[in-house]
Amino acid sequence: MSLVDELKSAVTPRAALLVVGVFALQLLFITSYVGALHHPKPRDVPFGVVAPQQVSAQLVGQLDRLPGSPLDPRAVAGEAAARNQILNREIDGALIVDPAGRTDTLLVASGGGTVLSSALETILTRVEATQQRTVRTVDVAPASSEDFDGLSAFYLVVGWCVGGYICAAILAISAGSRPANRERAIIRLGVLAVYSVLGGLGGAVIVGPVLGALPGSVAALWGLGTLVVFAVGAATLALQSVFGIVGIGLAILLIVVAGNPSAGGAFPLPMLPPFWNAIGPALPPGAGTWAARSIAYFKGNDMTGSMLVLSAWAVVGVVVTLVMSSLKRRPESEPIADEVDAASDARAR
Repeated sequence: MSLVDELKSAVTPRAALLVVGVFALQLLFITSYVGALHHPKPRDVPFGVVAPQQVSAQLVGQLDRLPGSPLDPRAVAGEAAARNQILNREIDGALIVDPAGRTDTLLVASGGGTVLSSALETILTRVEATQQRTVRTVDVAPASSEDFDGLSAFYLVVGWCVGGYICAAILAISAGSRPANRERAIIRLGVLAVYSVLGGLGGAVIVGPVLGALPGSVAALWGLGTLVVFAVGAATLALQSVFGIVGIGLAILLIVVAGNPSAGGAFPLPMLPPFWNAIGPALPPGAGTWAARSIAYFKGNDMTGSMLVLSAWAVVGVVVTLVMSSLKRRPESEPIADEVDAASDARAR
């Protein structure tokens, strides 16, 4: 065999295309993570102001005009209302002005991300200093002392997502990525469902009773984990049913390359650039991270949107997988397997 023939048999055309695809994923991975996380700064953070009527409008205007627009301030009726809005995740912090003294109170919620609460403290300390006032910080939803920088919820969801798409990929690769019939698709979805229940429970138990990293209901985290794993796995199966083995790469593109840096894990959503801030809540890692923090630190508040997002990924994934498996078509093996077999036959000759 000549060197050229040996090269052709060693690296098949489809394998070469897949290598090019992996190279593109590598560059997109670097671009996405560095682009999202290299220069975090707060932008339009929902922020409440509790102050006497004659002071409130002036202070809201002053905060709204800060360079770089770090805050999106709005007047709030009182301290109790501000606390409720923070716990309901409507705002990320609030300033309570004391008209009788020179020390005001900043309410934050480090459970939603310690980096963001620290950034709010820095901003408001500066603003107050220009008025010869001081600020004391009160954390109304503090992160657990075992949850460094509030990252445990994010890593938990990342683990669930990884399990979801790897399980789906293994189920597909074991016997062709495109289901040959509806029965095979149903079996794969059934296996994925069982895996999701076990994976959700395992993650909830590890971060809760075993490590003590996250407070909150283990049962609620279990339910969330089951939905996250199944949503990601079903989406991966759907992509594989449409695109074959390339669907695995597309799943990685959506979940790992686009989803993880935009999830609000390392830096909460208001600190991400506009593009990542916009796509994060619509992807499973972002929806899962938001919901996990709500369960752990915010009494389960404001989870409806995230649960609808995850449910949509799960339902669409199931429907596409079943529809594609129902289409009448000639059974076919994977192109890569065909090329490998052909190369082996050529060497044997």
